Amino acid sequence: MTKSHIKVTINGKAVEALVEPRTLLIHFLREQQNLTGAHIGCDTGHCGACTVDMDEMSVKSCMTFAVQANGAAITTIEGVANADGTLSALQEGFRMMHGLQCGYCTPGMILRAHRLLQENADPTEDEIRHGIAGNLCRCTGYVNIVKAIQYAAAKINGTPYQEAAE
Repeated sequence: MTKSHIKVTINGKAVEALVEPRTLLIHFLREQQNLTGAHIGCDTGHCGACTVDMDEMSVKSCMTFAVQANGAAITTIEGVANADGTLSALQEGFRMMHGLQCGYCTPGMILRAHRLLQENADPTEDEIRHGIAGNLCRCTGYVNIVKAIQYAAAKINGTPYQEAAE
């Protein structure tokens, strides 16, 4: 099969590669770039475990061909940490608010939350729930994921995080 030449920027690094036209972005990232943070969950685009950020949009990489990413800027979970290697506000939020259990959905959830906070710096609980609706978690019940995103939003905005009274 004829291969296509693609140029992408992944986590700030320019990458050139040859890919078969049928290669999915998730397989390109995991198998050719050794970026295994994005997970293969359902292969149908429903679960969101494969979510990455591409050209300032959340993209399910199991539904995107690598050739479609030609010229794109892609951020994976490996590129979310701060430049000095410390946890980003979202990663810290997931840690501090116990926003994960098994961790399988976490990379995709963090990438989707990252884009959500780029689009809405101070989302309400309902806006967060709507914003992550395309990412499934079978462990947490979403309560702590929502808290993690609220924590991150507060930290990014320089305001104190205060949990709602229950």
